[in-house]
Amino acid sequence: MRTDEMKSSASKIVLDSYESLFGTDTSTDDPDKVRMIPLDELYTFKGHPFRVLDDERMYETTESVRKYGVLVPGIARIRPEGGYEIISGHRRKRACELAGLNEMPMFIRDYSDDEATVVMVDANIQRDDILPSEKAKAYRMKFDALKHRGSRGKHTADEVGEAAGDSATTVKRYIRLSFLSDYLLDLVDEGKITVISGEQLSFLKEEEQKILEDAVRSLLRYPGKAQAVELREHGRAGTLDSQTVYEILGDRKKTRAGIVIPYKRIREFFPSDTGNEEVEEIVIRLLREWKEKQEGGKSK
Repeated sequence: MRTDEMKSSASKIVLDSYESLFGTDTSTDDPDKVRMIPLDELYTFKGHPFRVLDDERMYETTESVRKYGVLVPGIARIRPEGGYEIISGHRRKRACELAGLNEMPMFIRDYSDDEATVVMVDANIQRDDILPSEKAKAYRMKFDALKHRGSRGKHTADEVGEAAGDSATTVKRYIRLSFLSDYLLDLVDEGKITVISGEQLSFLKEEEQKILEDAVRSLLRYPGKAQAVELREHGRAGTLDSQTVYEILGDRKKTRAGIVIPYKRIREFFPSDTGNEEVEEIVIRLLREWKEKQEGGKSK
């Protein structure tokens, strides 16, 4: 990591330089700056928002660790209940496990909860594979930590996004996403709901989000920006009920002239392995047969 990359809010809070972060500062009297810590004594940071996946990148990291060892030590702090809490190095720990190692080099720091949170977020936030949900939870954690330390007003959001180069507006948008239900936040991660739409939906109450979840599952439709704004407006006015949600998602012009049947009400009549297209074909065929019988009865 370059010195200019350390000019983040993390360094402003507890660090002065690259050397003080990675323990190479010769001004200290402690000669033992790096410690080999058993993996079973290293614990995940509380509320850690970032994924640790056994994907292709992890495979590459594991191969590197197997050949060369851990080139950049992780950072941890002592846990009151024993062992160490990882602040930076969760993926390196997993790579060590996959490589068959039983310990890894760590720098042990005496950080407060807020200091540790800021360093943890800044150490991970610049990765290019971060999901919206990860950034949302991480920014909220860092925002709260900075507020605890006395940051006030608009400057806090600027500080939160500094390490990743995000503006205060972007930071606030992602923090709003953290108020979405797990289901809706998953849809944002999957790209079925945009970040901007998710921000609007995050203002809905918990029970209103639950109504929206049921409608999305039934109609298999996802709110765009205009629909999300409309849903939020109804929520603010206290007029957001199940019928309104179904009308907005199902296209109000069509649903007022017809009928929207929740998908789950139809699904119960079919085996679980029946495909959606097959269900639709069967329903249409049965309706046609019903129509023919009705017309046949009238002609007698």
